Amino acid sequence: MAMQHVFSGNPLDRADAMRRDAEWLDAAARSTEARFLPLWQLNVLVDSAGADGPVLGWLRPEDVARLDVGVPPVFLGIHEGQPHFALDISAVHDPSHELALGNGVSFEESRAAAMNLPVADTGILAQARAQVGWHKSHRYCSACGHPTDQARGGHLRRCPQCGAEHFPRTDPVAIMLVVNGDRCLLGQSHGPLVRFGMYSALAGFIDQGESIEEAVRREILEEAGIRVGDVRYHSSQPWPFPSSLMIGCHATALSHEISIDEEEMHDVSWFSRDDVLAALTGEHPKLRLPGPIAIAHHLIKDWARGP
Repeated sequence: MAMQHVFSGNPLDRADAMRRDAEWLDAAARSTEARFLPLWQLNVLVDSAGADGPVLGWLRPEDVARLDVGVPPVFLGIHEGQPHFALDISAVHDPSHELALGNGVSFEESRAAAMNLPVADTGILAQARAQVGWHKSHRYCSACGHPTDQARGGHLRRCPQCGAEHFPRTDPVAIMLVVNGDRCLLGQSHGPLVRFGMYSALAGFIDQGESIEEAVRREILEEAGIRVGDVRYHSSQPWPFPSSLMIGCHATALSHEISIDEEEMHDVSWFSRDDVLAALTGEHPKLRLPGPIAIAHHLIKDWARGP
């Protein structure tokens, strides 16, 4: 099944061989062709002034030269010969003033921005936000506690004290729609879903030494008390909040009686196909489902509407 979710479709060539060349990276960052995507407190610059709708707001080297950011840029990749970088400008007190941003150009929360950006731009945003966020939260060596230095264009942090190397991590998450004939299993975890009356597919982090199929069966048994048989891969979605990969699956229930984990889940229930179809069109009086930005929406929709 070919499906391109929000936060996928990144058109950049990540150019791993080039990011190993420190001289090339330095020259690329100083090139007039270089483009920089600024993130301020993990909010991304968006240009909504164009006739074709919002796009990512890229800076030129002369724009970056006016800023005192205190950190090196992160190399994202190359597109049509142009090197592209992400830049954490959180140290700038008032970026809108410093950059003299025009009308329709502003910093937006990354998740909200992605709902209006072209899919290719959301893929770049996912990479930029995840990597900038990783550098913000991994400034010290986990082996000896010494401050680390960014290396390899931001794809590595190296400890000058003990020599340990630290790489950005991606956390795999299994998210699954369990079905039983014309019913599917949806849940509400404690938190915002309850407040908004929203139900979603169940999900959980994949443990070390665990396959995707095993994680699906374990999570469903733990959260809902339902035993699962067949597990079928659907699609995946990068989710840079902070750095997950959502691995979407459909699964077939072998048992039907629900026994929820009350510490983690507020509610888990079976819903009919008719209920789900009504909720997808906003016509159900109570049931609310995730929007198209989330892989859960597509897992639910594809089951409800069929092939």
